Amino acid sequence: MTEKFIPITDIRHQTAPLPTAGLQQTVTGQLLDSLQRPLRDLRISVTDRCNFRCVYCMPKEIFDQNYRYLPHADLLSFEEITRLARIFVAHGVKKIRLTGGEPLLRKNIEQLISMLSGLRTQDGSPIDLSLTTNGSLLAKKAVSLKNAGLGRVTVSLDAISDEIFKRMNDVDYSVDQVLAGIAAAEAAGLGPVKVNMVVKAGINDSQIVPMAEYFKHSAHILRFIEYMDVGASNGWRMGEVVTADQILQRLQQAGMQLTALDANYAGETAKRWKHQQHAGEIGIISSVTQAFCGDCSRIRLSTEGQLYTCLFATRGYDLRPLLRAATVSSDQELANGIAGVWQQRDDRYSELRSSGLSTPTSADKKIEMSYIGG
Repeated sequence: MTEKFIPITDIRHQTAPLPTAGLQQTVTGQLLDSLQRPLRDLRISVTDRCNFRCVYCMPKEIFDQNYRYLPHADLLSFEEITRLARIFVAHGVKKIRLTGGEPLLRKNIEQLISMLSGLRTQDGSPIDLSLTTNGSLLAKKAVSLKNAGLGRVTVSLDAISDEIFKRMNDVDYSVDQVLAGIAAAEAAGLGPVKVNMVVKAGINDSQIVPMAEYFKHSAHILRFIEYMDVGASNGWRMGEVVTADQILQRLQQAGMQLTALDANYAGETAKRWKHQQHAGEIGIISSVTQAFCGDCSRIRLSTEGQLYTCLFATRGYDLRPLLRAATVSSDQELANGIAGVWQQRDDRYSELRSSGLSTPTSADKKIEMSYIGG
């Protein structure tokens, strides 16, 4: 397989000053950004390491044995993560997703899940707590994750063909091992399991219909994701994107009878369809060709405490100085800093790119997906 890769510049420490929240003194649970979008979803990356080398995320040519991962001392502790998560929930967050890298590589991840599962929204409701994984450790950990308080899992699986899947993950990991993890998650009650397939033209797009055929009889939710220009290491080109319309067309041409479903909630990333004659559900995430920035309610916390207001961000806001100051900062100071970041947020990268109002250039050093998750 011939691929083009662009060397990356390490921008993990490229930060902006942490703003304050102006006159805001009271945490109300109704925090709006500059485009009036509420804060509802928090993605927490717990590690920048992964045991896969997927060609669209952590290609071997970049993430080799010499790549410098973050030292353990730089990582937020479980106590620090939980403290910040509690403040985010007070600001209105209702959903928390643990990501990576591969989050199940973080030692004692069940302890963090147990700590986060005790959080409650202002009306006393439990947090929707989920985790995204490549599935490699899921068969071993599904029961302990559920017992710790995890609600759901999303599993990445880019092909049902073993040959193509191994080409995608580039570490000779088999489809059967991931399917065993999905089965274990379902048996443990971590469902409905979402199965994510990133579609890259000429690499795994032949798997669109076979994946849909395989999962149409199950209770799992299969989601196709347009190949995105996240980071710089994957050498993204628009010609490698199989669009949402093309994905849907291929499914329909294969004879699949699909009925469109309403969104579950405002800001849902996937457009949804149900098989008319089978149990399965299909989603398509079209962040390249049909941007959904207008309803985006997501903020991302990196492994080392950087806040990112967009998946395509070029800089973060460092919370660690407040967390680890010699004079311990109050929760109010942290809450004000987080509010200040969100209130000035005006990100709509995909929308501007899709409309032609803004064109990405090689100078745009976007943060890598493996650092802040998807």
